[in-house]
Amino acid sequence: QVDLVESGGGLVQPGGSLRLSCAASGRPLNNYAFAWFRQVAGKERERVSCLATSDGTITYAHSVQGRFTISKDNSKNTVYLQMTNLKPEDTGVYVCATDPWFCQDDMKYWGKGVPVTVSS
Repeated sequence: QVDLVESGGGLVQPGGSLRLSCAASGRPLNNYAFAWFRQVAGKERERVSCLATSDGTITYAHSVQGRFTISKDNSKNTVYLQMTNLKPEDTGVYVCATDPWFCQDDMKYWGKGVPVTVSS
């Protein structure tokens, strides 16, 4: 079993920044893939970014390319999502997920999510 706990969400004005954290525990996760998803009521869940630790491949959704950065601190078993130049359309619940094999939409383990609201 893997436990994921997100933190760092909140209310921010357009153009602002936030850094989300996802603390993982339960087993060694050095080669797991980690992803951030965004959930908005009435819309399909969107994979915002994913880090395939096994080969270092990083992917971003087109909507966040150039504004969001995913990273991982293996010593802390924590994954981060640095979000800059935030826009109202970035509002949603951000959920961290991990999988022993791949970046995919159906990751094996999920956190509960943290809300992010971008509004003036």
